[in-house]
Amino acid sequence: MVKLMVNGVERAFDGDEDTPLLWYLRDELGLTGTKYGCGIAACGACTVHIDARRPLACITPVGVLEGAQVKTIEGLSEKGDHPVQEAWRDLNVAQCGYCQAGQIMQAAALVDQYDTVTDDDIDAVMSANICRCGTYPRIRAAIKQAAGQQASGAAMDADVRKRSRSDA
Repeated sequence: MVKLMVNGVERAFDGDEDTPLLWYLRDELGLTGTKYGCGIAACGACTVHIDARRPLACITPVGVLEGAQVKTIEGLSEKGDHPVQEAWRDLNVAQCGYCQAGQIMQAAALVDQYDTVTDDDIDAVMSANICRCGTYPRIRAAIKQAAGQQASGAAMDADVRKRSRSDA
């Protein structure tokens, strides 16, 4: 039996440990936001967060996830207000939408990891995710917007902490 956390909920998997995480998420847990795209780790539609990594759920066997923290698109933000999700909506990034969960998960990891992102950062990280509709310019713009929101939020938090200390 493999014990893991999925979107903050403790889970136990008692099946074939070679089962891809994607099928466990979709078929057993009903978390259908993570998409099946190619099944060979070539498209990125099934990108999730596992601990500090962004593996592809279609080729990650559940058996290697003992004690892991798995986050899917459903667990990215309870209210759908992660800066990347907000930027995606603001800029109407999605066209057909099929790849978007994977794109958002990859972009969120990038934005959460760095205070600022460059075009080179975006190219390096997002190259693992394919958009068959070609919305790459909108994806890039949304990532930059989200990174700006993250930085602004961090600056506001720091300013509030600074004012709180001076008021004390």
